[in-house]
Amino acid sequence: MASSRRKKLTLIALAFYWPTLFILAHIPIPDVVREAEVSDKILHFLAYLLLVFLFWSAVAPSDKVNWRRATAWWVLLVTVSYGAIDELLQSYGVGRSCDIMDFFADVAAVITGLILLSVLSFWPALLVLTGAAIFSLTNLARANLADLLPTTNTMFHVSAYAFFTMLWLQNLRLFLWPKASKPTWIILALSLPFGFLLAVKLFSAILGKDFIIRDVIISATAIAAVIVAYLFVTLFRHRQAKTET
Repeated sequence: MASSRRKKLTLIALAFYWPTLFILAHIPIPDVVREAEVSDKILHFLAYLLLVFLFWSAVAPSDKVNWRRATAWWVLLVTVSYGAIDELLQSYGVGRSCDIMDFFADVAAVITGLILLSVLSFWPALLVLTGAAIFSLTNLARANLADLLPTTNTMFHVSAYAFFTMLWLQNLRLFLWPKASKPTWIILALSLPFGFLLAVKLFSAILGKDFIIRDVIISATAIAAVIVAYLFVTLFRHRQAKTET
């Protein structure tokens, strides 16, 4: 039942994401993207990493990638072929050009995504993918996004770390909840999101970027809010179940 519902949601996400990806690849690059000085190869990699994840999850939501089966090779063929066609079509777009290195970035992302999905199931893979996207978008823009897009920067930190925390809690519920005591579970719930936030920001400092306390506070607040809300909902459901019995 859960797998069927997840497949439907993934299909909806893919049906929205793939056309959006095509449109964004064939319009002039926005000035703000140029000002942010983010490598287009990195953007290609992240875009196709998400594409192959959604595509595989829509085709086989409950299965890991098995290279001995035809499904893995069909997904590889379709996504790589799309990347090649998409890159060729860009030569006809305004302000766009066909770049073989962009195509190689697409292929690298597809192969990386399928390898990841051959090792991890849906929820752990989505957690890793989300973490990689947050890390990349935070650290690989040469410009300071807080100066370029202050409102968008704030929304990014709130939504990104809240979503990352929700995914982590989902993984805890599926794989560690039955085995962990409540104090251990709370420590685990807090440790990865806050540890990840600290690692991302410390890496930014190593790269010479400003260590913006405001962004850390916003992200930490989002993490804490998700965990507290999750605990309240879990406690409410537990008491409700006791009342019904």
